[in-house]
Amino acid sequence: MAEDNHPPADSTTNAATIPESQDAALQRKHVAMVERLNNLHHSRISQKPNSDLTSNTESIQSFLARFSESKLSIESNLARISHTTSSDPDSLKSELQNVSVSISTLEKLVAESSYYLPSYEVRTCLKTISDLKLSLDDATSHVIPKKKFSFRNKKKPSADPSPSPAQNSIVNESEKPTLGIEIVGLSGLFQSSQGFRGKENEVLVKEFDREGEIGEFSVSNLKGCEVRLKGCLRALFVNKLRGCRVYVGPVFGSVLIEDVEECVFVLASHQIRIHNAKSCDFYLRVRSRPIIEDSSEVRFAPYCLKYAGIEKDLGEANLSEETGNWANVDDFRWLRAVQSPNWSVLPENERIEMVDISNRNENGG
Repeated sequence: MAEDNHPPADSTTNAATIPESQDAALQRKHVAMVERLNNLHHSRISQKPNSDLTSNTESIQSFLARFSESKLSIESNLARISHTTSSDPDSLKSELQNVSVSISTLEKLVAESSYYLPSYEVRTCLKTISDLKLSLDDATSHVIPKKKFSFRNKKKPSADPSPSPAQNSIVNESEKPTLGIEIVGLSGLFQSSQGFRGKENEVLVKEFDREGEIGEFSVSNLKGCEVRLKGCLRALFVNKLRGCRVYVGPVFGSVLIEDVEECVFVLASHQIRIHNAKSCDFYLRVRSRPIIEDSSEVRFAPYCLKYAGIEKDLGEANLSEETGNWANVDDFRWLRAVQSPNWSVLPENERIEMVDISNRNENGG
């Protein structure tokens, strides 16, 4: 009997031991699997910044290569034009305009890429663009004024055939600024676009046809005027304004502002570049950070414009949402880490109310 009872006892002991061993093994496998998953997760997290860094580095390298190639091409064209022997003024003007457009395209490339470029790269590129513009002005003064002056003589054959040296000097000096500004100034497209020019103490209204072509518009040489632009447009160029108020609907592309003083601007655009502004207020809605250069006493606040259909226009221009970038201004002439003294946020108690330009008739264009 005793011998018969031993095997069942041993069998019971073995049966209890086997499940315990299997549970322990499964538990160890589970722990190992969890550990592997955790390690994989942490590995992916640690690799992601490196991947982003690699991608960003590649973007910067691609930009610099493209910028350098464009710069060399522009310099080559300027050198060729400066040493040209062509006597065709129309051909020379066309070539100069092409170079100006190339510089404008390069400037736009910098603006579009500025969000990921190091600040020193942006400053270097902008300095290069400024130098290219000066070279273009020099080339224009070198190859065009003589032909322009000769054309003037042909146009007025009855004039005194032997003008005095003083008269010659007056003609040349009066035409150099015209060539510098009208042909190649502000992206080379300033004078070719429609716009308001040379007005004083007027209300100037333009409504862009939603069914027609959305083009470029220029506002220049105004004093004490109020400008109201309703509807969408592709680009806006502003130059030489004094004591003006400018209210503008959405701009699909860029707004370039040059040489303005004691003005108020209400603008919505994807990019806004401000150069040589003094004592001006800007009410903006902008997708990228506004850029100022050589400016002082400029203040910023959010967009505050209203007219019938503006919400639809803002939606079509992808400017429906307020990004808050109106308060994220980059001053490319201020290199220190502290806040630039050249711009500030406009205090709420000094801001204008919502401006409604719905009920205005067009006064010109």
